[in-house]
This record gives sequence, C-alpha cells and structure tokens, in this order.
Amino acid sequence: MRHYKQLLLANKAWAKELTDENPEFFKRQIAGQKPDFLWIGCSDSRVSPEQMTMTPPGGMFIHRNVANLVNEDDLNLMSVLQYATDVLQVRHIMVCGHYGCGGLQATLAGGTSGAVDSWLTNARAVLHAHEHEVTSQPDDETRVNRLVEVNVRDQLIKLARTKLIQAAWARKQEVFLHGWVYDIRDGHIKPLLEIDASTPLDAIGQPDKVLHASPDAPS
Repeated sequence: MRHYKQLLLANKAWAKELTDENPEFFKRQIAGQKPDFLWIGCSDSRVSPEQMTMTPPGGMFIHRNVANLVNEDDLNLMSVLQYATDVLQVRHIMVCGHYGCGGLQATLAGGTSGAVDSWLTNARAVLHAHEHEVTSQPDDETRVNRLVEVNVRDQLIKLARTKLIQAAWARKQEVFLHGWVYDIRDGHIKPLLEIDASTPLDAIGQPDKVLHASPDAPS
C-alpha cells in the first residue's frame, strides 16, 4: 500500500473513534469555532501542537512557519492574528519554538539560498543581537538551542509590539502572550516568558535573566 493511502485509512479510523464516543461531534463542529488559543509555531514535522497539548479539534487556532518567526510584513501571519484577536478573540497566544530547530541551525551555519534565505533574515537579526551569548555556548547543540530560546523571546516581544496586539490591549481586550520552547528530547514544553497589557516591554531584562523562569499562566 502506498504511504499516502495510510493517511486516508487513519483518518477514517480517527473519525469513527470520535463519532463512536460522541455521535454529535462533527455536527457540533459545523456550528463554528471558538478557540481560546492561538499557536504560532514552527513548521517542523516533529512538532504537532494539538497532539502534544491534547487539544481537541476547535480548541486551537494555528499558524506555523519555519523557525516560528513574527514579521508584520507576513500577510499570512497577520491575517491569522487579525482573525484570532478581532473575531475569535482568543485569550492566549503562544509563540513556541523547539530545540534542534532546522531553521535556526541554518541561520547559524549559513549557506542558504532562495526563499529560505530571504525568510531567515529575521532569524539572522536575532542572532546578530545575541551573537556573543549564542556563539559562546560550548557546542553546536547548545548554540542552536540557545538561539531557539532568544528567538522565542524576541519574537514574543515583536508580537507584543504589533499594531493588532496593541489595538487589542487598547480596547481592554484580555490577551496574554506566552513564549514557550518544546523539547523534542523528552516531549515537554518549557515556559520561558509571559507578556500582557501591563508588561513594560522596554523594561524586559536580558535573555539570560528571563528565559529560565516558569511563570504561572493566567487561567
């Protein structure tokens, strides 16, 4: 059997399992979505946000790109963010990176070309801003993983500064931003940083002072 047909068979089994448990499951899906979460993560095939958080269909709005970058020139991401904040009114937005990120490995190694090279401009800016901290790590693995962490931090701050998030906070909408890293070595998510409307963005400390905290998330 061709591999892609296994996906179709798995889909049938999945749908049957859900309807066996709840015959009305898909009828309720037709009514619309009201997720509480927006996930901005990496496109890496090893990182499956709904699966690793056990979130059912309808519970999470998702945008993924190489190296989980936030760029206001990215119409795809900005469209997702606009719909999530203005229409769905999600309360929690996660920027989640992952250790061993291929996009950030390429940022460190160089040698990229074409669309990938253009896309990683944002990531190279992060590396430039934290170059000593990243390159002073003892080996390739820890260098990449440190870049993963500072990248999540910087992308979360960029997200907080977007016009869409600033507008949501200005109208007193509850939106909490979370910077996370998924550890592909053990399957655990590591909270790094949280930002809300009261956070003074200019006062956020250097990465080594904030990234290893595990703050309590708002409910």
